[in-house]
Amino acid sequence: MNAVSDNTPAAATVTWISGPVLRARTRGAFQVNEAVWVGPQRLLGEVIRIHGDEAVIQVYEDTTGLRPGTPLGGTGTPLSVRLGPGLLGNIFDGLLRPLAAQGNYVHPGASQTRDMGRFPFTPVVQPGDRLKAGAIVGVVKRRDARPQRCLLPPDCGGEVISIAAAGEYSNHETICTLRDAAGETRDIAMSHRWPVRQPRPVTARMPVEGPLFTGQRVLDSIFPLACGGRAGMPGGFGTGKTILQETLAKWCDADVIIYVGCGERGNEMAGVLKEFPELDDPRTGRRLMERTVIIANTSNMPVSARESSIYTGVTVGEYFRDQGMRVALLADSTSRWAEALREISGRLGELPGEGGYPAYLSSRLADFYERAAHVRALNGQIGSLSIIGAVSPPSADFSEPVTTHTKRYVRSFWALDAGRAQARFYPAIHPLQSYSQDIEVLSQFWSQHGNPEWPQQRRRFLGLLEEQARLDRMARIIGKDALPPRQQQVLLCAELINEAFLRQSAFSDVDRFCSVARQIAMMKLINYFIDKSEQAVADGIRVEDISAMDAMRRLRRMGEDIGNDDLDRFEELRQALDSALAQLTPGATADAG
Repeated sequence: MNAVSDNTPAAATVTWISGPVLRARTRGAFQVNEAVWVGPQRLLGEVIRIHGDEAVIQVYEDTTGLRPGTPLGGTGTPLSVRLGPGLLGNIFDGLLRPLAAQGNYVHPGASQTRDMGRFPFTPVVQPGDRLKAGAIVGVVKRRDARPQRCLLPPDCGGEVISIAAAGEYSNHETICTLRDAAGETRDIAMSHRWPVRQPRPVTARMPVEGPLFTGQRVLDSIFPLACGGRAGMPGGFGTGKTILQETLAKWCDADVIIYVGCGERGNEMAGVLKEFPELDDPRTGRRLMERTVIIANTSNMPVSARESSIYTGVTVGEYFRDQGMRVALLADSTSRWAEALREISGRLGELPGEGGYPAYLSSRLADFYERAAHVRALNGQIGSLSIIGAVSPPSADFSEPVTTHTKRYVRSFWALDAGRAQARFYPAIHPLQSYSQDIEVLSQFWSQHGNPEWPQQRRRFLGLLEEQARLDRMARIIGKDALPPRQQQVLLCAELINEAFLRQSAFSDVDRFCSVARQIAMMKLINYFIDKSEQAVADGIRVEDISAMDAMRRLRRMGEDIGNDDLDRFEELRQALDSALAQLTPGATADAG
């Protein structure tokens, strides 16, 4: 990041400091969003406002020791990060500086490390080829990470003059030389820089086609997220946001996982940093970190760096998306990012908006979530970037600004409920406060997998759960036993949906992941029970007798008892259910007597 040499004359002088925000008297041309260095330690900052010959700058590092008169200089480029084959499997701070290379703390003024090792490169072009911007020039097959493609920068194309032979190179060595339309040559390395606040260009944004499959029934079957879509996950303290995001990181079918810990407590982030490198990827049997990038920015790190970490994460996600990969970005949490915006806005003296947040909170959230997409990249590859943003509303108040604005820009809303979490019901997603707007788009996926009735089944589940909420209020007044048999049957079916389908333990060897076929089998079996129990009640069978059947116990526990490889047992359970219900019919009881 230190693009300016130590001998470069200062372009400005600090005149005022307030925490991470400073003002400087300029002696040259600056641009908004330009990266700057500050002081003898060359701290990294960014210009956020210019008025006459005064520039307002936010500094991404600790400003202790700075004073009026301190020199600073511009780099002439926007705040950028280096993207290359060394990202996978590593842990970075909010400015994409490798934490492993920094020791216990990031050194003041540390730049993003350019040399992250040597990587095996194989060219796929030859001299004389004419390449468009963003084209693929080679592939990298690391032993400790999934294969990757080497891309031209999105603003660079031309005729190949030379290309490196197959071999090992560092990420900043020249592997290709191009001649552009103006006749100028440009050296290309395996890595390149890109501004974090500027979305990477694409050929076209495409309609979503299938789900980001997570293996969690309440998400995939009830509130699904389309691949390339946007989801918000609000929840109060202790509702399981971090555990659910870790579960999604491990089990979702994305090719690359970007985990952004934005302003989280240090002990939680330490748990993530310890556990992720030890997790096995269930799809490959190798380490999960081989397809993961972690951006760690704890609450005690500079607040400005917390604000930039979200943009750094989404820029890294777009880089892998342009390689034709399915990328999932997990941001935990956007509330801490919004708090950083609020603190910086307060130091700038801006008029506060709702909840003390700046008036531009809504547009910043829109800028972030709109970078999720299913696209055709400049090189013709089809890729997607899905964004799942956790929200931490104070006192679990979903009417606060960050949650309400997030709902405007996401298509899947997964509301985590404190009551469910306190009852040890996980995932603690409240089925009546959550929603998904991708149902119509994803119906084809379920139809192709043998369940064309999925939309109706899903609607029926939610209808029963909504009726359960109404009947529970009535039952608290008059007692459950006083309800008519039909309403008692509704409560029994809704309880079965909750216990057998929506509840799923992330720590169960059998039930921590549920395949497509198993979800379909479970939905069909529950719907079959709903039909049969409704008919049984109409025939005069007591709900208490239905609930006491041994087959009901097996039905409630089918998630724990029947694994993804034992789907035949669902048919056995259906037959057992038929047999048990047949024994309860008045004729069968009389015959037995």
